[in-house]
Amino acid sequence: MPAAESHILPVYNPPEQLFVRGEGCWIWDDKGEKYLDCIAGIAVDALGHAPPVLVGALTEQARKLWHTSNMFRIAGQEELAAKYCAHSFADVVFFTNSGTEAIEGALKTVRKYHTANNHPERVDIIGFQGSFHGRSYAAINASGNPGYLEGFGPRLPGFAQAPFGDIDAVKALISSTTAGIIIEPVQGEGGVRCAPDGFLKALRQLADENGFLLIFDEVQSGAGRTGKLWAHEWEGVTPDVMAVAKGVGGGFPMGAFLATREAAKGMVKGVHGTTFGGNPLAMAVGNACFDELSKPQFLERVRQISNHLGQALEGVKDRHPDLVVELRGKGLLRGLKLTIDPKPLQARLRGRKVLVGTAGDNVLRLAPPLIIEEAQISQAIGAIDAVLGEHMAQASA
Repeated sequence: MPAAESHILPVYNPPEQLFVRGEGCWIWDDKGEKYLDCIAGIAVDALGHAPPVLVGALTEQARKLWHTSNMFRIAGQEELAAKYCAHSFADVVFFTNSGTEAIEGALKTVRKYHTANNHPERVDIIGFQGSFHGRSYAAINASGNPGYLEGFGPRLPGFAQAPFGDIDAVKALISSTTAGIIIEPVQGEGGVRCAPDGFLKALRQLADENGFLLIFDEVQSGAGRTGKLWAHEWEGVTPDVMAVAKGVGGGFPMGAFLATREAAKGMVKGVHGTTFGGNPLAMAVGNACFDELSKPQFLERVRQISNHLGQALEGVKDRHPDLVVELRGKGLLRGLKLTIDPKPLQARLRGRKVLVGTAGDNVLRLAPPLIIEEAQISQAIGAIDAVLGEHMAQASA
């Protein structure tokens, strides 16, 4: 019999597996097959699948109150915002449902800042080639990826992109209408590329010298993913505005944008809002997740296991020099740049019960739960070695 017609909008192309249960770094499909999850819902399931601490927080809150909207105060928002600000550069927080919404809010904040300072002409946002900031109209224009822009009408004015890591190209784009710069400290979709050493500091200096704001997109690189709470901490530099999501909810849909009080001076009553953002369920999970992620011993363990993963992936590179060009990324956000399309290898790894992702520039991407263990890394590395070896054997046959 032919397969039943799906009523899901066909913008995805998922494989045949239908996952029904997870625990820690493991996930099971509807046939009972067990897989090692090394992509974690694209860097989302920071504490693994169904972590008891988050299950408990969500269950407790679900028995009390689900939704009020932001017509009313939400205690969990006040609590979590205070935690974020105590552990970052920020003074104020706005909670969202997703990373894309966090990016939209960050972009609005930057432009509104200049309006509040009587410079409404300052609207231009400088981004970077290879970036990914989400799928909304402003987000795809901030990224400038032609593949995401095609077919959606004219490009929005006020957005330009420089080559990633090229400070001279950034300087050439700065003008009297520049409002801000947006950058991922570690590009995810664009190929798991870290900003070059000193680049974030150079951008900070340009922003200060020219009177515009700096946005860090930490939707993928934040929430302990690199071994520090926020990836920009490695560089000792802070933004004016930051967008976060993915891992901050540990699997529950939530995000936020954070800002200094000065940067957010234009975001006054009535200029922005959300119905669901910061709802009591999300805040219960977000608070519990942050309490775990922010523990010094937790982050220290992430750094240790990240070093182990990095060394293991360097070994893969050494054993397969014809296929692996370089190891990219930081912490538990890693990529192997390959000489071949990584998607067939991704499928082969699923066949070996290991789930990984891919990214631009022929990159095989790993973003496992932050609780992954050495034995599980060894299993993943063994599978990667095997599929690379299979490819070489078939290519030479």
